[in-house]
Amino acid sequence: MALSADSRDAARETVSKLQLTFPVVCGLEVPRDADKVGAFWDGARKIIQPSNFLLDSDKRLAVASYSTGAIGRIVAADALIYIQFLKKKAKPS
Repeated sequence: MALSADSRDAARETVSKLQLTFPVVCGLEVPRDADKVGAFWDGARKIIQPSNFLLDSDKRLAVASYSTGAIGRIVAADALIYIQFLKKKAKPS
């Protein structure tokens, strides 16, 4: 799931461009909604900074990343590496 301060039209464009297959909630208001979900936000730009969460197969938090700027996001390649690590670690010896 993704949460965004983008308008509905901008969110639809992103979903289409990136061919996203998960729900995208749009139109969040900064700071009201950002504070409700505990997100970092930039008041001057009225944006919510990314927070990424990777859940394990039991739907428990495996790893989280909170960004306060333009870097610090979990990218797909890193997520796949971490998922492979979790799977290898879970195999019985």
